[in-house]
Amino acid sequence: MPSPSEEFLALYDAQLRTDAETPSALSVTMLGELRLVTFANGRGFITYPHITDQAPQSLAELVPAALEHFTQQPEIRTVEFKTRGHDHAPGLAQRLEELGFVAEPTESIMIGLMQTLISDQPTPEGVEVRQVTTPAEIEQMCRMVDQAFGEPYDPATTDALISRSATKDGMELWVAIIDGHMVGAGRLEPVVGTEFASLWGGGVLPEYRGRGIYRALTDARARSALSHGLRYVHSDSTEYSRPILESQGLLKVSTTTPYVWNREV
Repeated sequence: MPSPSEEFLALYDAQLRTDAETPSALSVTMLGELRLVTFANGRGFITYPHITDQAPQSLAELVPAALEHFTQQPEIRTVEFKTRGHDHAPGLAQRLEELGFVAEPTESIMIGLMQTLISDQPTPEGVEVRQVTTPAEIEQMCRMVDQAFGEPYDPATTDALISRSATKDGMELWVAIIDGHMVGAGRLEPVVGTEFASLWGGGVLPEYRGRGIYRALTDARARSALSHGLRYVHSDSTEYSRPILESQGLLKVSTTTPYVWNREV
């Protein structure tokens, strides 16, 4: 009998890979098992279904042609190749690095029942948790999240989220505000055609951590997802958020490591 983590991993592979990952794609090209996805604002993305040792061609063999697909598009500035720890992919990391891809921090693939994220704790005193929708608010949110993760502000992320928001595809952007200042944020993304919603981009400014703000943001997104009939939750989590999600009943079922290539200018 499969364990709960094995059951959740099977749901992840069946419902959350390929089409479900790229709802806002401008175009998708198949290369063997790989899906080569073009997004707005010069972003390329490479993903694939669950790979076992029965695959007719290794992922590593496909990488050069996949990268060439994007280098031939001058508008593409960056490409992410999304790898998973439970796939059969011998030599993939080495081939990516040989071609100029750089590994970003590995994250935990967390899966669980949405209901487990509902907290019995009140929103911390003095904290307002709400959705944002205007371009100005979205830019402010993106600047704050980059600051929370110690990264330089990337306007491409803002542009992409503003474009997504305009499509009204179900994505929700939630922020935590103290004294008029955004101090935390996170996205809720219902996965069309599945029982899942994903939590993305969760972050709280370092000086405000440990006050229950991340929990409050998670609670608000979970309540919204349940109101739309979504049963399961997925999150690719950093080591900041993984322990919090584990304490709320989510299970680590695998890992994901993004490899990023940037065009030289």
